[in-house]
Amino acid sequence: MFRFEHLYYLFALLALVPMLLLFIFYERWKSKSIARFGTASLVHKLIPDLSDGKQIIKFILLSFAYTFLIIAIANPQIGTKQEKVKRNGIDVVVALDVSRSMLAQDVQPNRLAKAKNFISNFVDQLKDDRFAMVVFAGRAYLQMPLSVDYSAAKLYLKTVTTESVPTQGTNIGEAIDLANESFAKGDNKSKALIIISDGEDNEPGVEEALEAAAKNGIKVFTIAVGTDKGSPIPLPNGDFKRDAQNNIVLSKVNIEAMRNYAAKGNGKSFVLGNGKEEIDAIFKELGGITTKEIDETVFTEYDDKFQYCLAIAALFLIIEFMLSERRSRLFEKLKI
Repeated sequence: MFRFEHLYYLFALLALVPMLLLFIFYERWKSKSIARFGTASLVHKLIPDLSDGKQIIKFILLSFAYTFLIIAIANPQIGTKQEKVKRNGIDVVVALDVSRSMLAQDVQPNRLAKAKNFISNFVDQLKDDRFAMVVFAGRAYLQMPLSVDYSAAKLYLKTVTTESVPTQGTNIGEAIDLANESFAKGDNKSKALIIISDGEDNEPGVEEALEAAAKNGIKVFTIAVGTDKGSPIPLPNGDFKRDAQNNIVLSKVNIEAMRNYAAKGNGKSFVLGNGKEEIDAIFKELGGITTKEIDETVFTEYDDKFQYCLAIAALFLIIEFMLSERRSRLFEKLKI
């Protein structure tokens, strides 16, 4: 098994984007400055040995060196020893609403960000339970299958946006059905589904999905996100969602619907506040669910491979350092 010991350091690779933009800006600024000084042919006659192409190559080499340095810091590892671990826990699936209404800002910074923060804190409290995540809007998708890899769960969570599901809408029924399929077969007691949404469902099939979940022994808990006051729904163009009369639509949380879902799913409903109280209350409820023995094969020993990445980064730096910006005979034909 391959993994990064410090996965979060890989976000530093995003710095390559502003680095590239700055380099492009510098090249354009240099070209404009040369144009003000004189014609390009005249300037190149004054500095005939300067190679623009080599400057680009040096930038590429530095970029590769930076990339492998960050990968080395994240410390890639390969598992070398596996052991079977027995755990006593339950299976928990979180179904997260990622429809555009979740961008409403009646809770700060917005509903989706608050829900993701809640899930992150919830995962931090898990110990022996398996966790899976479903995201849904007009359609539902399995974002992460059942696993005890909580670090991976938080990584998957970071990538979730309203663009994670291309079809807009709020299809809670399909999310419940997909969660039902994601649980282990043959177990009708150690399963919990947590639906996090503003409750604005506009698709049929919720009642039937809840009945199927109840028959499969799944306890359904709901967490409503938003307020009765409501808030406009931001659109990518900077405007807000409007109705047929061009009036701005206010998205309000449907707490009553979320309560009904939980009641029919033999669970409880909560309204997301500071998060801590809701997490404590949910874990209290989950504690009443019968646990089961879960066999997991996990890697218990890993070999560090950061040194190879450091060596590659050093190689790129040495090549960059030794590569002159002056034209050379070797590259004359290539005009580099």
